[in-house]
Amino acid sequence: MTDRLLSAAHDPRPVHPVGEGDLGSLPAPLGSWAQAMGWKGGAGGVLVAPGAEGVPGSAALGLGGAGASPAERALLVGALANALPAGDWALADGHGLDPDLAALGFLMGAYRFDRYRSKAGEEGARLALPQGADEARVRLHADAVAMVRDLINTPTNDLGPDGIEAAARALAEEFGAAVSVITGDALLAENFPMIHAVGRASAVAPRLIDMTWGPTDGPRVTLVGKGVAFDTGGLDIKPASGMLLMKKDMGGAANVLGLARIVMGEKLRVNLRVLIPAVENAIAGNAFRPGDILRSRNGKTVEIGNTDAEGRLILADALSLADEEAPEVLIDMATLTGAARVALGPDLPPFYTDDKALAAAIADASAAVHDPLWRLPLWKPYTKNLASKIADINNVTTDGFAGSVTAALFLQGFVSQAKSWVHFDVFGWRPQAGPTGPAGGEAQAIRALAKVLRERFPSS
Repeated sequence: MTDRLLSAAHDPRPVHPVGEGDLGSLPAPLGSWAQAMGWKGGAGGVLVAPGAEGVPGSAALGLGGAGASPAERALLVGALANALPAGDWALADGHGLDPDLAALGFLMGAYRFDRYRSKAGEEGARLALPQGADEARVRLHADAVAMVRDLINTPTNDLGPDGIEAAARALAEEFGAAVSVITGDALLAENFPMIHAVGRASAVAPRLIDMTWGPTDGPRVTLVGKGVAFDTGGLDIKPASGMLLMKKDMGGAANVLGLARIVMGEKLRVNLRVLIPAVENAIAGNAFRPGDILRSRNGKTVEIGNTDAEGRLILADALSLADEEAPEVLIDMATLTGAARVALGPDLPPFYTDDKALAAAIADASAAVHDPLWRLPLWKPYTKNLASKIADINNVTTDGFAGSVTAALFLQGFVSQAKSWVHFDVFGWRPQAGPTGPAGGEAQAIRALAKVLRERFPSS
């Protein structure tokens, strides 16, 4: 994918970005061609004008109306990756787009998941690096997005809990990080009972992956990612339609690994820790049951109201471990609830935190790089809806309301010492193709979070 971005190009053909209503700014004969074709410059639209002897001469990229943000417009360059004929192209001088986001958008749009195709796709267009772009950062971020997408797109027969571990180990080796893993019944001995309970019915043992990197005296930043390699729903089994995308239930783990790649690649001065409870929520004679009472790492007891609310159980044990070190920033990411999708749809993940300054920084970064996020409240009165008559807490509510909020409140009950904690309820999936990528696994929140962490903990 990254080889389609050229550090330099010899005599590339020009692409002229233009907004709706600005077609008069296009040079001739491209402007005449646009008029003849009735092309309006809609967002992500691409027009290619013929050149001499049938060779494409130049192209225009539609930026849409004035309502889009500058970052959103820059990322529309991703539409060129699949609409331009093969060959070398470059954005025309004076395009006015953010060069880093334009280059990143092109690489994101060029992504393809071809692992299981017997025939490789056709060669695509190449784009010259826009002037002023930070090539190393663009390629790093593109690699991180591609890694997240690859992990989510890979089916569980090739990416079970052991495959998630292998991916973490490969990333650690690349950047000189350390990895330790607690597997199977050792989870009980090391006091991770809920991770063990959720994953024990699978043929592949559950595990807790623990990766560390960076100076030990640096500010402690800990990332926790839900790594459910596949979710049947457990004994509260999902219908067949509900299982079709459950290979993506490790999207939180994939995203924290992508964020870790950026943090390590940019050499931020932090003491980074990545915790991934990796399990398969399977069905067997030893599966945990509705009505069971599980004791968590921090001693809190949890009544199981539904075995399909398993992600919060494994996250609770991992968050408890992370919290014991009182990190400066504790971030967890999980494909946690369908309620978040009902509320905000697939493209706009909610996040939750009581840290107003951190929330503002995330919102600003989200807008600056067009990595959509929306803060929802940790509405404390809803905590009572998680009450249990026989345990400290239930893993679900009985009324079904505010499912994403109550899931976040459940997790917050396992964090008390971290200076700042934020939870992201991501979808990890793009239902439809767009300028910045095909349908399939998707990186969410990591570009915004990378900006927040870079500004807070710059590289030394």
